[in-house]
Amino acid sequence: MFYATLLWEYMKNYAKTRLTYRADFWLEVLSDLMFQGLNLIFILIVFQHTPTLGGWSEAEVVFVYGFFMVPYGIFTTFFNLWNFSERYIVKGEMDRVLTRPAHNLYQILLENIDPPSLIGSAVGLVIMGLSWSQLGLPFEVLDLVMLLVFVIGAVMIYAGLYTALTAISFYSDAPTGILPLMYNIQGYGRYPINIYNKAIRFLLTWLLPFAFVGVIPASYFLGRNEDGLSTLALYTPLVGAIVLVIGLTIWNRGIKRYRGAGS
Repeated sequence: MFYATLLWEYMKNYAKTRLTYRADFWLEVLSDLMFQGLNLIFILIVFQHTPTLGGWSEAEVVFVYGFFMVPYGIFTTFFNLWNFSERYIVKGEMDRVLTRPAHNLYQILLENIDPPSLIGSAVGLVIMGLSWSQLGLPFEVLDLVMLLVFVIGAVMIYAGLYTALTAISFYSDAPTGILPLMYNIQGYGRYPINIYNKAIRFLLTWLLPFAFVGVIPASYFLGRNEDGLSTLALYTPLVGAIVLVIGLTIWNRGIKRYRGAGS
């Protein structure tokens, strides 16, 4: 109840702030929609030059992109850690966080919460729905359950990876530039994995499992089982749990190394 109440209070404070600066809120929403729209337009342009991509049709790739947007929107809402090093390590705000009773990571996540990103998830669901209809896929109640399970698993993968990468700041005196690199790599997870060579497939599946946040779980609904993709999709929540535990372990160990901002 303590953590639930804390979340509610932070959400209220966020709403009050945004009501004061409404133009900033809508500009943020518009810029996010434009960014996602450009990614979708890029996919559509690719299919103007080829009928398929690795044996996947345009509607299937768009479906994968729609799924990709759903967990990503949830992740960016609650795990907005992009400026962690500069704000909490360089400027010393981590000292303030550690004096409070709630878990330090939970406080940081709430301080940087970004609800407008959920609009991206809503758009992703719309894209999935339109593609679902275009592809003529059968719909069952079980699909909604599996969608929820896959989305939770994908969010855990995002959370675990980026928590671990953010925690590198505790082990290095200089701000790390690895997050932008990971941001670019994650984009590969929204395309059919069979278009990459074996090394990249292995990287995206087992080392940095971004394929589990897009193409692999989406394959379950599309019935695509090349290389066992739709079967692998069932492991998404397990992969998510493992990655999240690893990320939290690295974070908690990093906290123990933190010695304050100094002078």
